[in-house]
Amino acid sequence: MDKARLGVVLSLVVPLLGGLAAMGCDSGGQTSEAAEAANDFVKVVNVEVLRLEPTDFTTFIRLTGEVEALNDVIVSAEESGVVEHFYIEKGRYVSKGAPLAKIQADVLESQVAEAAAAAQLAAERFERQRRLWEDEEIGSEIAFLEAKYQSQLHAARLATLEARLERTVIRSPISGVFDDRFVDAGEMVAPGTPVARVVEIDRVKVTGGVAERFAGSVQPGDEAVIRFEVLSDRSFFGAISFVGSAVDEANRTFTIEVVIDNPGRIIKPHMLASVEVVDERLEDVLVAPQSAVLRTENGYQVFVAEESGGALIAEAHAVKLGPLYANRVVIREGVEPGERLIVTGQQLVEAGNRVEVVGPAGFESQ
Repeated sequence: MDKARLGVVLSLVVPLLGGLAAMGCDSGGQTSEAAEAANDFVKVVNVEVLRLEPTDFTTFIRLTGEVEALNDVIVSAEESGVVEHFYIEKGRYVSKGAPLAKIQADVLESQVAEAAAAAQLAAERFERQRRLWEDEEIGSEIAFLEAKYQSQLHAARLATLEARLERTVIRSPISGVFDDRFVDAGEMVAPGTPVARVVEIDRVKVTGGVAERFAGSVQPGDEAVIRFEVLSDRSFFGAISFVGSAVDEANRTFTIEVVIDNPGRIIKPHMLASVEVVDERLEDVLVAPQSAVLRTENGYQVFVAEESGGALIAEAHAVKLGPLYANRVVIREGVEPGERLIVTGQQLVEAGNRVEVVGPAGFESQ
């Protein structure tokens, strides 16, 4: 390369190197300023808090139950004969002892009339024999006793026939709704033939199975709340009337029954119900949303907003938990009344972070 060409190259390279050096100096200056700005930056997390105050807390046992009529009776015939007629139609309310159906009883009526006449005659014979024997001392003692026992025998036979005649009227053994009938007028029935069904539903019972781990918590008389999906706007309250003594080996539950009123008979047998039974009642405990509690390798912790140097700092508190119900949990140890528990944003903070309470007008969630 000749000297002329070398001079041209040097004239081009030297300014370029100078420009690169200057750019390096400027970049270094900007990097230094960014580092200083980063050192001055402090992370602030927006959170919502709940000020902890002692309160009462109740837990419930939840289970699914099924409705049964308080009394569900199949009424059967007690005499043989043809069903003559029914006194009322299905769906009507009947009182205890009210007639449901009538069995033809012409033969029995004749037998009753015959027995009544025989009983009357035997009674009169006995009375005459008694006067002769006791007042006038006429006749023998054996004749007196025969007349006495004949009178009693005919009276007993008459009573039996009258009772059978009475049973030709089939009556309701309970007060309730005449829900179904199994024969029609004109059909022949015999003793034991099902004739009608009467259901008492002014009050109903809800039965369900409680897990065996709650065996020590459920007692007769405990309060229960009953709800139905088809009656979502209604809650029904009752007391446990029965607690089973044995655990079902198949599902490890024991049976309970809850009796509730049925206004308007809107609850139907075999409807499914959601049942809640009081399990535990606690007073003056600290209760937090379950979402505010975080699981750690060593257990559970929460974050509490504490004042430090004029700012709020997130502090981690290891806690011990109590009963849990409806996404709320009792905190037995680790926090104190009046502390501000972080309930929103707790997943974003770390111990030592600055926090700012947000919400409507700085409102602290209650």
